[in-house]
Amino acid sequence: MASMTNSIVLNDNYEAELRDISGDDSFLGAGDLLIDVSHSSLNYKDAMALRGDKSIARQVPLIPGIDAVGTVVESASERFSAGDSVILNGAGLGEKRHGGYTPQLRIDASSTIALPSAFTAEQAGALGTAGFTAALSVDALVRQGVQPEDGEILVTGATGGVGSVALHLLSQLGYTTVAVTGRQDEHAEFLTKLGASDILDRADLGEEGKPLQKARWAGAVDSVGSTTLANILAQTKWGGVVTACGMAQGVDLPATVMPFILRGVHLAGVNSVDAPLELRQSAWDLLAEKLDAAVLDDMTTVIGLDEVIQAGSDLMDGKLSGRTAVRVR
Repeated sequence: MASMTNSIVLNDNYEAELRDISGDDSFLGAGDLLIDVSHSSLNYKDAMALRGDKSIARQVPLIPGIDAVGTVVESASERFSAGDSVILNGAGLGEKRHGGYTPQLRIDASSTIALPSAFTAEQAGALGTAGFTAALSVDALVRQGVQPEDGEILVTGATGGVGSVALHLLSQLGYTTVAVTGRQDEHAEFLTKLGASDILDRADLGEEGKPLQKARWAGAVDSVGSTTLANILAQTKWGGVVTACGMAQGVDLPATVMPFILRGVHLAGVNSVDAPLELRQSAWDLLAEKLDAAVLDDMTTVIGLDEVIQAGSDLMDGKLSGRTAVRVR
């Protein structure tokens, strides 16, 4: 068994610190796979945990990191053998069990998939839960029958991890996309390169609107929630599909039933934490088939464990865009 070295740990006071946990096997956690973790990711949820948010960090001490990419060292599962490269997103990592900001970890094979040959471990770490969630969202639109010829697809939080990957995937699939951001002047070129045909200011959707509004969207990928999601539903065309995966604006939904009853709008929830293995595999198959690795590399920043705590603070302050991969080893 490889020795444990530096990990990020939330202490009993919910303060994040980099420390050596060598020899303390309690930090390995439980599971039928023991992996050497090479990479993780920095997501909004990770940033919340790093600042001690108890809605994310359900126990202490806790190793944050809701993603883990690595190599199997020991396996009690028929699905994997020692030496296999694997990915686990969500499934309680970094929330109610130790996560990926540590060099070695036990995980459950039931939620783990093999690393697609299309990606390096670093690229899979860059995608992380945000990229995985984006793929789940786009996959949901496809499964619900939304076609490129049906019209424009709106993507909120477009400079963030979910939005940026969703924009690119939708563009690769032939959809016409419209991006929503609060930093239009700063990120217009970035969003256009990802495939956005138009860019809206998030303020246009952030204030309370009428229960039914001018119908424009054939579908949407929303990571904001609250009033923004209510306005999107009110602007969605007959039979359109809106996926909801986040709550950056709030957990409330100040909407009416009118879009559902009068326009047949569908609201599809996306849960990356508890997604079954079939959906996990489908999402990563979509990423492997359609995502341009060069585009991913262009939007990726790679940091070490010693930089994660500050990067988490920067993410909460809105200073980061694209994807951030964490090099654990």
